[in-house]
Amino acid sequence: MATHHSDNAKFLVGIYDDDDVVLKAVKEVKNAGVRIHEVYSPFPIHGLDVALGHPRTKIGIAAFLFGLTGFLCMVALTYYTMGYDWPMIIGGKDPYAYPAYIPVMFEFTVLFTALGMVGTFLVSNGLGPTVKPLMFDLRSTDNKFVMAIDLSKNKLSETDITSVLRQSGAAEVNVKQF
Repeated sequence: MATHHSDNAKFLVGIYDDDDVVLKAVKEVKNAGVRIHEVYSPFPIHGLDVALGHPRTKIGIAAFLFGLTGFLCMVALTYYTMGYDWPMIIGGKDPYAYPAYIPVMFEFTVLFTALGMVGTFLVSNGLGPTVKPLMFDLRSTDNKFVMAIDLSKNKLSETDITSVLRQSGAAEVNVKQF
């Protein structure tokens, strides 16, 4: 996730070798009173979002609203074009026969949902062409698990947090400054 910090933000970075160890470590580190900035993983870890305390996502509501918008736009467009602006009687049917437009309405629902969710994903994660993401350790994209702790948002000292990270199973603890 891309985040913005002021210049000279100082982080302690715990590097873990195993997903089970990092999941257990999140609970231990939080119980020690340390506020975790984020955990980076090369693949999704089941239960990590709950352990970090992230609230349940409301992205399904956004998807439904985008789909509803697409459906209603297509209903309005087909009604206007075929029922009002240029009505055509084909095969003796009503100019605006709903069953004929169901496939088009479905496709517009899917299109609006897909495009809306791409935009929502980019905006909610702070991504874009001008954003430079914080990269705590390149190995987090390959085979390591990284726990980043913002020192400015914690009351414990750097040495205390380092010992908490080591006790929780961190193979390495590094300082990273942005």
